[in-house]
Amino acid sequence: MIQDDYEKVPDQSAGSPESSEPVFVIIGKLRRPHGLHGEMIMEIHTDYPERFSVGKTIRVGHQQTPMVIRSIRPHKEFKLIAFEGYNTSDDLGGFRNQYVYIDTKEIPDLPAGDYYHHQLIGLQVIGENEQQIGTVVEILVTGANDVLVVQQNDNKEVLLPFVDDYLIEVNLNIGYLKMRIIPGLVSNS
Repeated sequence: MIQDDYEKVPDQSAGSPESSEPVFVIIGKLRRPHGLHGEMIMEIHTDYPERFSVGKTIRVGHQQTPMVIRSIRPHKEFKLIAFEGYNTSDDLGGFRNQYVYIDTKEIPDLPAGDYYHHQLIGLQVIGENEQQIGTVVEILVTGANDVLVVQQNDNKEVLLPFVDDYLIEVNLNIGYLKMRIIPGLVSNS
């Protein structure tokens, strides 16, 4: 099972370690200032919203500016969040439509067999007979199951369902996942 909780930082200039593990992961997105007291509307992009708590430091925007949460409360399907040192809507204008991040060291471990998207992006995909299929470049979240977008060596993309029926092994340490491939689905199978 894939946890779609976290996304890799889109701006790689923020710096990822050599292992391709991101330094920061997205857990929300600030939309716009709300009211007169320095609050912003925020979308939640995490399965663990309890990490947004008063006094917690999160990072905001392309520069991953550290900001301490002053208050947070529900607002329709969103949250209203305020930060220490930002007391008016004018103070927050520059953070409109910016992503909210945490350090990857703060993400919780998952049960065996569950993976975050950022752990799978970049993995080499091999077939059950060790044939090279390509590299995971994206993950599509569908209603039924997640689908891996795999770029093959000939630059064509193939969509592979990430389900137990096709998954043989995920090895994050070596950097590959082994799958049963439907004959004729990939150009080099």
